[in-house]
Amino acid sequence: MYAAVEGARVPIRMWADPQSVEDAAMRQLHNVANLPWVHGLAVMPDVHYGKGATVGSVIAMRNAVSPAAVGVDIGCGMSAVRTSLTAADLPDDLRVLRGRIESAVPVGFAMHRTPVNPSRVPGLSGWQEFWSVFGELHPGVQNLQDRARAQIGSLGGGNHFIEVCLEQGGPDVGRVWLMLHSGSRGIGNELAKRHIDIARRLPHNADLPDPDLAVFVAGTSEMQAYRRDLFWAQDYAARNRATMLALVQRALAETVPGTRFDTPISCHHNYVAEERYDDVEVLVTRKGAIRAGGGDLGIIPGSMGTGSYIVRGLGNERSFQSASHGAGRRMSRNKARKTFTAADLEAQTAGVECRKDAGVVDEIPAAYKDIDSVIAAQTDLVEVVTHLKQVVCVKG
Repeated sequence: MYAAVEGARVPIRMWADPQSVEDAAMRQLHNVANLPWVHGLAVMPDVHYGKGATVGSVIAMRNAVSPAAVGVDIGCGMSAVRTSLTAADLPDDLRVLRGRIESAVPVGFAMHRTPVNPSRVPGLSGWQEFWSVFGELHPGVQNLQDRARAQIGSLGGGNHFIEVCLEQGGPDVGRVWLMLHSGSRGIGNELAKRHIDIARRLPHNADLPDPDLAVFVAGTSEMQAYRRDLFWAQDYAARNRATMLALVQRALAETVPGTRFDTPISCHHNYVAEERYDDVEVLVTRKGAIRAGGGDLGIIPGSMGTGSYIVRGLGNERSFQSASHGAGRRMSRNKARKTFTAADLEAQTAGVECRKDAGVVDEIPAAYKDIDSVIAAQTDLVEVVTHLKQVVCVKG
């Protein structure tokens, strides 16, 4: 489903029904499309209201980037890996496996008591060089290095999760996958907030329709500092997920000895990349969107009770080679808490070993859009590789 909404400086390319998008989100889209630096704007089917820019936006800018359009969880994304197991290999009582995962990976505000030894993360090198850059980051985070080290390999809260999933069809029906969703933890948030505040105070942003759309422009010290911190935080997020995935793989292998693992899939969905479209070099901000270049493998999760999809990108340049990052919320967390109860959550997560208490009611499946409809709306952006359904879900 594709529609072009005119009336702004650049067309708003939408893979969502414009009539179904809430008014506040449409205003945000028009604000972005009217920015003087914007080369193009693509809107994913999971679009919903966000800070400054909607979640589900792909913004291509010339010589500029908006830190609020990246989001405060810089580098947030997904990782998944297929295992050698089938459903029959899993323990009858999945609470055992869930407990092992929760013991291996701190969730919510928790962190590791001592940093995870990098030797426990096979295939990921360059740790010494990565940490050596910390002293060059924004001065306001220089007292946070110990916490940042301890949070590598931790989940966080909100919509972050770790799941054990089963393939739902095809020749490998019942095959077990591990999947997780997390980002750059506290350090990414701290860096983002500081740079957003700097951008808002720059003179060229004084007359913007929304101060949260403040940008940095090329050739300035502010842009240089932001790009340095941004790309470091994106690397942190990728290393965080790789560390977690290694810990979860070990927890599964301890539960089912002999488990083997394929090559993991990983993708950011809150990040910036340097790309070229229409013979123009642009900075592409994907806020709640994944890269879907031709052949790129991606992960599009649903909610904690509805399953997820592994997809392959089709390289559609109208979307700046992008696709949705998930189902997308259809109601705010506050509204979800007022609308649903723990009993509703229990009913909607039947058959899934997970938390079913009031503390995670805001993550109830009914608070999210229908993942199957979201996938159906972007058949020109991605093709489905496999459909997964969770049997274990760990939340913060």
